[in-house]
Amino acid sequence: MTASRTVTVASSHGLHARPAQLFVQAAQEAGIPVTIAKGEKSVDAASILGVLSLGVDHGDEVVLTAEGEGADDVLDALTALLSTDHDEAA
Repeated sequence: MTASRTVTVASSHGLHARPAQLFVQAAQEAGIPVTIAKGEKSVDAASILGVLSLGVDHGDEVVLTAEGEGADDVLDALTALLSTDHDEAA
């Protein structure tokens, strides 16, 4: 089973350092292949260098795709993560 979601990135500085690390860690823990795409470029969501190479900024739309058992649940969790501003002061 393959599932995908289009998400608008909420972090005010985009998908950099901390938000990217949180996202990659969640993708690694998913246990199934997940990709993230911006425009025509698609990378392994479990690769910090790949995710950073996309240059995702605040308000950019990305497409997440997952394949395997529980793909919808994995994408729901990753969508929630990207839809949260992780750059707000704690």
